[in-house]
Parts: sequence; C-alpha cells; structure tokens
Amino acid sequence: MRFPTVVILLAGLAWAGASAARDLDLPPLYQPRSELAGTIRIWGHGAYDSKRDFIGALVRAWEEGFRQSEPNVRFDNHLVGTAAAIGALYTGRGDLALMGREIWLPEIAAFKEVFGYPPTGIDVVTGSFDVRNRDYALVVFVHQGNPIPGLTLAQLRSIFAVPDGADTHAAHTWGDLGLTGPWRDRPIHRYGLPISRGFARFFEQQVFGSADLWQPSLREFADLKGSKGGATDGGQRMLDAMAADPDSIGYAGLLYHNAAVRPVALAESAGAPYVEPTADAVMDHSYPLTRMVTIFLNRPPGKPVDPKLREFLRYVLSRQGQQAVMRYGRGYLPILAPAAARQLEKLN
Repeated sequence: MRFPTVVILLAGLAWAGASAARDLDLPPLYQPRSELAGTIRIWGHGAYDSKRDFIGALVRAWEEGFRQSEPNVRFDNHLVGTAAAIGALYTGRGDLALMGREIWLPEIAAFKEVFGYPPTGIDVVTGSFDVRNRDYALVVFVHQGNPIPGLTLAQLRSIFAVPDGADTHAAHTWGDLGLTGPWRDRPIHRYGLPISRGFARFFEQQVFGSADLWQPSLREFADLKGSKGGATDGGQRMLDAMAADPDSIGYAGLLYHNAAVRPVALAESAGAPYVEPTADAVMDHSYPLTRMVTIFLNRPPGKPVDPKLREFLRYVLSRQGQQAVMRYGRGYLPILAPAAARQLEKLN
C-alpha cells in the first residue's frame, strides 16, 4: 500500500502530540535470520468498513514490509473483529489472534479447555493517548474543586469495587482517601462507562485484579444511539454530569473535556510516584492505565515458536514495524525499545 509522502509525514507528526518533536527510542532494525516460506493466518481486529479502518492498513503495512525480507511468506487475513480472534486460535483456523481490546478471562478459559495451557500474548502496539477507537488510555477524573493530589490503584479499587475479603475495604467518603477538613465526611459519588464494555473490563483487570464486583451505586454512561464522538459519547456525557457534582469521581479518556473536572495522577502502589496522564507517560508505559494491542499465538510450554510466526512478530517489534505504527496507526503509538525487548523475550 502506497500513501502520498505528505500524508505519511502528517501522520507521523500527529501520532504523539507533544512527543513528536523529540527522537524516540525505537527498537533496533529487523535483521532476517533465515529464509522462510508458508502462510500466516491472522484473525481479529480490523475495520467496520472502508471508512472505519481501525488497524487493517497497519497490518497490511507490516505484511508488505516483512515480505521485502521474506518474499515466500504469504498472509491470509480475516480481520473481521476481535470477537473472532481467540476462537480462531483454539479451533486451529488462525495462527495469530489480533486483539482490539484486552483478552477476557472466558476467552483464556476456552483456550485452556482445548489445550490445557493459556495462549501466549505479545504486545505489539501501544494504545492511543486520546484518540477514539484506538484503545485510548483510561483516565480518572474528579471535580475541579476536589483537592485530592493523586490516587493509588488500591484506592481506586476501594472506590469502585465491592470488597471481596478481610484485607480490602470500601471507601465511601473522601476522608477514607485521606482528605481532611470539610472534605472528610463528604460522600464519594461514582461515575463510569457501562460495565459491559471493554473499557470496564480493562479497568477490572488493572484495578480490581480481574474481579467484576462493581459498587452498585456506580452511575453508568453509555453512548447514545448512533454516537460517533462528541457530546453524545458516554465519556463526554459523564464529564458533563460530573461538572454539576463536586463529590464525583469517574473514568473515561482525555478525548473528553469539561473545564469543571480534572484528571488525577495515579500510582501503582502506596509510596510509588504519582504519574500524570500525559502523552509521554502513555508512550513509555509508566502511566498505570495505558492500554496495549496484543497478538496471541498458540505456543505449547517448552516448545519453540513456529519460525515464520516468530520472525513476523520480530519484524512487528522492530524499528521498521514500529515506524509503520507511526505512519499508519492513526492514533496508535509505537512500542519503545525497552518494552519491545521484554516482549521479544517471550519468543525465545
């Protein structure tokens, strides 16, 4: 696929906001190891239609770049949606399962039911900072007048989850989170996106430890019918409602804005530094609610990865592969060298 040079340059400059002006620590160049042949079948995340291509153009760019080194490798793409990805893997119809969201526990359980071990996941793209439909990082918001300086993931769990043991507790007032004075006895009002959506599942995995016991007082804000962004999106509706509620706390993304609410810095644990939701923090994965795009494969324990799959994933996590993310990702962000190295270790 060929794009005009101007389009490529604009896409490359737009992908990371404030980070675009500096050099990135991208992974090393891909170096082929041996001559390969065969077909790689990829199932999963792609596009609704030609006007809403989420990741299909990027996948094709990866494939075309890889075939410059490995011309005897062919690709059979079925980018029909994330729901088909893991099923294709455990039924043997696919070699790689490309996810447009985090894998869910029932999907892991179904795979394990067939093979007795879980699928192997390789993170290949960083989710966007603030671009709709590109796995944007989740951000916790409070009212502008709320003085809370930051929250740990454990504190978030105490706010949004029902306690499931003696070692956990629920926070019901802002005093439970450390605020004093007039804020000590003020109640916490919980806001969020529908718990049936992938956003909530990711929040559960990162904050609840994959439990799904949400506080029943949570106010859920769904997209209105036909919503494609703006005031009718659930995230924007949530922030607009929070603007009238000084005791509110909720989660959405930074593509939504209201001057009466503000994002809150987060820490992985007590004593760890608070990290603001910035483009740089999402890029280097220091922000705790950064999302990833992951490719899963079937790798039996102790067995080597199929060479053509291993080399294609090595290409995806190379400098060429991550430069393609910058050109064709339309908001998706590349994976930097340290994180790429950790993912490549899984293929050894």
